[in-house]
Amino acid sequence: MNVHLTARHMPLTPEVRQFCDKRIKALNKKIAPGTKVDIILSAEKRRRKAEIHAVGRGTNIVLVEENNEILNALNLAFSGLERKLQKEKEKLRDRKRRGGQERKAVLPAEEPPQPRRRVIPGDDFSPKPMSVEEAILQLDLKKRDVFLFRKPGTERWALVYRRRDGHYGLVEPE
Repeated sequence: MNVHLTARHMPLTPEVRQFCDKRIKALNKKIAPGTKVDIILSAEKRRRKAEIHAVGRGTNIVLVEENNEILNALNLAFSGLERKLQKEKEKLRDRKRRGGQERKAVLPAEEPPQPRRRVIPGDDFSPKPMSVEEAILQLDLKKRDVFLFRKPGTERWALVYRRRDGHYGLVEPE
């Protein structure tokens, strides 16, 4: 465990350093090895602030406590750190215990019934024979995307449609 003590706008007394060392040793069993602990002490007017940042594998805990006395602020911060570490340990233990149990089969949520699709008849065709140019004119007049017509002479059906690029397409079934 790496511990860094920083004091801002106040002296770092041996009493404060000794108190921090004592509390960290008590937490040594609860904190994972390789965890970086930063303790930042600061003074602002009459307030004393203690911040503890514990960053390690699986943990990222930040605690900030303020009080008139720096030792009281540190005591509150270390007590909060103990509670959070205990809570993390219990969560990990519960997760491991649940992992061995069989998972209940999750039933898929019922899908809402989809409305039936309706067929709506359209009038986008011409029963009389016409040329491709006339069909394009009808397509533009009716402001449609598709127009079905009979070709003159063959009496076969053909389809004219508007393409995305602005041109027209022609479909003649065999």
